[in-house]
Amino acid sequence: MSAITLTVPDIGDFNDVEIIEVLVGQGDTVAVEDPLITLETDKATMDIPASDAGTISRVMVKVGDRVNQGDTVAVLETSDSAALEAGDSNETGPTPKAGQPEPATTPEPAAAEPPRPAAQPVPAPLPAAEIDEAGFSTAYASPSVRRFARELGVNLGQVRGSGRKGRITREDIEGFVKQAMTTGTGSGGLQVAPMPEIDFSAFGEVEALPLTKINKLTGQFLHRNWIRIPHVTQFDEANITELEKFRKSMAAEYKDQGVRLTLLAFLMKAVVSALKKFPRFNSSLDAAGENLILKKYFHIGIAVDTADGLVVPVIRDVDRKSLVDIAGELGEISTKARGKKLKPGDMQGGCISISSLGGIGGMSFTPIINAPEVAILGVSRSAMKPVWNGEAFEPHLMLPLSLSYDHRVIDGADGARFTSYLASVLSDTRRLLL
Repeated sequence: MSAITLTVPDIGDFNDVEIIEVLVGQGDTVAVEDPLITLETDKATMDIPASDAGTISRVMVKVGDRVNQGDTVAVLETSDSAALEAGDSNETGPTPKAGQPEPATTPEPAAAEPPRPAAQPVPAPLPAAEIDEAGFSTAYASPSVRRFARELGVNLGQVRGSGRKGRITREDIEGFVKQAMTTGTGSGGLQVAPMPEIDFSAFGEVEALPLTKINKLTGQFLHRNWIRIPHVTQFDEANITELEKFRKSMAAEYKDQGVRLTLLAFLMKAVVSALKKFPRFNSSLDAAGENLILKKYFHIGIAVDTADGLVVPVIRDVDRKSLVDIAGELGEISTKARGKKLKPGDMQGGCISISSLGGIGGMSFTPIINAPEVAILGVSRSAMKPVWNGEAFEPHLMLPLSLSYDHRVIDGADGARFTSYLASVLSDTRRLLL
């Protein structure tokens, strides 16, 4: 048995190259060309292989160290038996059993092999996700598979190897990625690169304002919904000239009763009519994505802007309530929302949500679906526009509609039919009685 010092070979015109992975530890058995460490330059990553087979007795470097050609990486103890065992781990063939003659393909002792050419730089990988380096370094995979995993942002420690002795193959990586994309699982598998940390005070005066709890929770839900749901937004307009005349005439009558009859109450009744016409919009996918759950009730979520952030309380059984009842309940639940008195049950069970920005402004927007619902209606500020009646232009009050829907459940044609039908209901208040 003898000791061999494993050093950094000729790595080209690079100096002080950073070690981003240490792939071996004391006591590990390595074969010729097994990777020892991974280096990263500003242009590429490269694996430094073992020039001999044997058992690692000492590792002389760690992650973050910078090395040059000739620097010591590890100390290796070699023997004939170690070389044979290393040959088995390199998948060149089965190790002969005790008492059996060695096959003709048994490699010569590693020390007799010609020196391996210098490792060549490989193309720089795409920016990878934050990797669990501990799990990554102990995973059993070849340099090319490790490089492939880094390019896709896959943590090797979470991948089950199907190769010999549990070795992770390229096909295992591809299967892991497909599963994560299909089910949204594989925690830590597919991730986006982290946001860079920037000292904004270097550019001028700043103030740190902590996010409220509602801001944080809403942000998490919206981020999940935007990534997990394929959104499509259909834009349309509704002629609410007659509806608005009727609403204003009735609003004055109910004002003395403490009821504020807003356009939102009419919108909710119109949406229920559209849900009955197109029941696929009143549904949710089950957790496995295998079944569509059609709902027989009509609960409408209403986005409420509060000082602490956006909340979406739910008005239940809208189909069974009058416009006046809905208007009164809208006032009550909005007061509860702004007073932080909503309970969890007040924000559950919605079939579809409405986000109305008409009181603020804007022409249209793309609302994010409030999962597990499959659609959300956005409403912007109405405006007077000239509309051709066949003979001349007439002024009409037009209401912009923005319907976002889950394209896994709803096709584009049905999205257009939904907004077209909704516009027809809003244009003629008599349709609300049907």
